[in-house]
Amino acid sequence: MSENKLNLNQKIAELDKKVEWFYSEDFALENAVEKYKDAIKLAKDIEKDLKNLKNEIEVLSEDFSK
Repeated sequence: MSENKLNLNQKIAELDKKVEWFYSEDFALENAVEKYKDAIKLAKDIEKDLKNLKNEIEVLSEDFSK
């Protein structure tokens, strides 16, 4: 599933899964760097979504306060 098509809650759940892998019995050092890069990319995407939501809320709050 493409990360861009996921909603914010789905992205956060996917990031949780990626992080849990590091604590699981499936952890393999050979795969850690690639898994870490994937998790960082997803975390940045989540951060972007959160900033967009914050901006939208601020705009709506300004409109409401007028």
